Amino acid sequence: MSKLVKCLIPFALVVGLSPLVSMAQMVPGKHPAYLHALTDLRTARWFLYHQAGDAKVYAGEDKGINEIDAAINEIKRASIDDGKDLNDHPGVDVKEHGSRLLKAIETLRKAHADIDKEEDNPDAHELRHRALEHIDRAIKAAESAHAEWLKEKK
Repeated sequence: MSKLVKCLIPFALVVGLSPLVSMAQMVPGKHPAYLHALTDLRTARWFLYHQAGDAKVYAGEDKGINEIDAAINEIKRASIDDGKDLNDHPGVDVKEHGSRLLKAIETLRKAHADIDKEEDNPDAHELRHRALEHIDRAIKAAESAHAEWLKEKK
């Protein structure tokens, strides 16, 4: 073979395969529901986080944050993390404490629904189960904080 043909073959392979590589990067990962759950959990964490101006922090908020962090760690171990920064919070305009607690509860329920699906990887079953338990405890903690907040408002 001529030198030119030998040089063109690798070039043609690279050019020919590059669209396949870029298409593979666009395909969602094996567990896209886990990635949605991570986003929901991060959002719920932001809603529970102690905002400037909050006169009182309820015990349920701290417990909920701890359970959310534990759930995030379990999900990360069960799937590939989406690489989002935990401190990258959505720009949500919910300033009133009670409304933020309700949004946290709603978002935690969405995260629960995201990962409460059949798991085809037997190694991830236990991790997913523990993440669901943490999310359930975070929901109960947020509901408790909201109930305390309601009592004070009466």
